[in-house]
Amino acid sequence: MYQTLISVEEAKRLGSNVIFVDCRHQLGKPAWGKHQYDLGHLPQARFAHIDHDLSAPVITGKTGRHPLPTPESLVALFSKLGIGATTQVVAYDQDNGMFAARLWWLLRAMGHVNVAVLDGGYAAWVASGGTVENTQLEINPSEFKGEWSPHSVDSDNVLAHLNQPNRVLIDARLPARFKGLEEPIDRKAGHIPGAINLPFNENMANGVWRSKEDLKAQFKELLDSALNHEIVCYCGSGITACHNILAMVYAGLPEPLLYAGSWSEWIVDDSRPI
Repeated sequence: MYQTLISVEEAKRLGSNVIFVDCRHQLGKPAWGKHQYDLGHLPQARFAHIDHDLSAPVITGKTGRHPLPTPESLVALFSKLGIGATTQVVAYDQDNGMFAARLWWLLRAMGHVNVAVLDGGYAAWVASGGTVENTQLEINPSEFKGEWSPHSVDSDNVLAHLNQPNRVLIDARLPARFKGLEEPIDRKAGHIPGAINLPFNENMANGVWRSKEDLKAQFKELLDSALNHEIVCYCGSGITACHNILAMVYAGLPEPLLYAGSWSEWIVDDSRPI
């Protein structure tokens, strides 16, 4: 079974006990992903929407832009998708895995570890000549069984552990946002004090994920002696942080914690330092 990444050729060889989940999305264009899915998707793929399925509703003044769903809503979603205890799930998005990694993390948080992100996503599948279909899918629902055990922290925990030497915060946003030079999405610019920056797209090269060895070297260079410290990943809203978590797990490193609220939740309280 595949539990981190899976190549297009490996995915093509999977048997019948596999479910592809299409997570394509564009921030600011909520209808785009489902439209792309309707135009064409991997064989028998289901669709999961980042905003509606893989996030809870936003509570203004309290949450970030993509709050974690409740365990009950995830059980309902995964049952609707037909995911059983032994199902191999393959999550994909348009290319780099930034949205698919969110589903990967959520399934693991519910105890389902047989989930992998398709390396190169839909673009790589099509480029390889993979079969695409656009027929309406009849899904046989399952009775998903899972227990919510997220490897995550909340805002209070992050605040309580700021600048502690045995914890490292990694910010997955692009450098200009991390440095506070620009902020096209959230109402404040900057980053959480003490955080270091590793843009999630540095996990990729030429449209596919870098090798385990390259990723391990990247994190060793970034973290140095702090590699064995407690690591917390965040981003703008808990999406691309999952990409860095997946990269570390794929590289054989300890799994970091996710601060799911991330920057967009951190800044709702003006007393929190930036």
